[in-house]
Amino acid sequence: MIKPWDTLPKSLQTDAVRPYYDALYSKRSQLWLKRVFDVVVALLMLLVLSPLFLLLAIAIKLDSQGPVFYRQLRVTQYGRQFRIFKFRTMIADADRVGSHVTTQNDPRITRAGAMIRKCRLDEIAQLLNVIDGSMTFVGTRPEALKYVNSYTDEMMATLLLPAGITSETSIYFKDEDQLLADAEDIDLAYVEKVLPIKMRYNLSALNNFGFLRDIRIMFMTVAAVLGKKYDPPQTVDEQATVSNKP
Repeated sequence: MIKPWDTLPKSLQTDAVRPYYDALYSKRSQLWLKRVFDVVVALLMLLVLSPLFLLLAIAIKLDSQGPVFYRQLRVTQYGRQFRIFKFRTMIADADRVGSHVTTQNDPRITRAGAMIRKCRLDEIAQLLNVIDGSMTFVGTRPEALKYVNSYTDEMMATLLLPAGITSETSIYFKDEDQLLADAEDIDLAYVEKVLPIKMRYNLSALNNFGFLRDIRIMFMTVAAVLGKKYDPPQTVDEQATVSNKP
């Protein structure tokens, strides 16, 4: 699940990344268990949720023209690009008429898409990404390449593991679109204001990685989808910048 240090991409072989790498490398057995869990549970969930997949596909096709799945390029482990699976909730080719970041009351969201997003059902298609190894259940959410290009050396450490369907960051910032509602330049506001805060939690998660911790975050995610509110464990002032040390 994690390569030897000298085989990593050069962009990851930096002093800023090394402490996070060492913390993860010491838990190789848990990373192996994490991958086995991902495959087994994803296959079982696909089997159980197959009727729901069919219903979502029908609703999307009846509501608007375009494909059932949204397949945007994202970045995962070691900087590899992949096409993410999401049930489409916006008009076809939405990326060409707006930002990669979705804002509150985004006019590109379809009627069916609004309901699907409200219930967080668009993300379940990523079970297919978990099975092929491009994603994991718990990990840093995958970003588009243009946002990854703005990462600091320390932020690059989040690419040591596959991108995740959920994370503590996703739970604390599940209404992220509201933070960008008044921004004139959405992409700039995301990179300068939102991304550094999110990365603080993502980097902390790498240092504190544990298989049982992943399981807890999965249960927290289910509770958050059902309406439970989770407050970030740090104050706004502490979130202002990404820590320079792990």
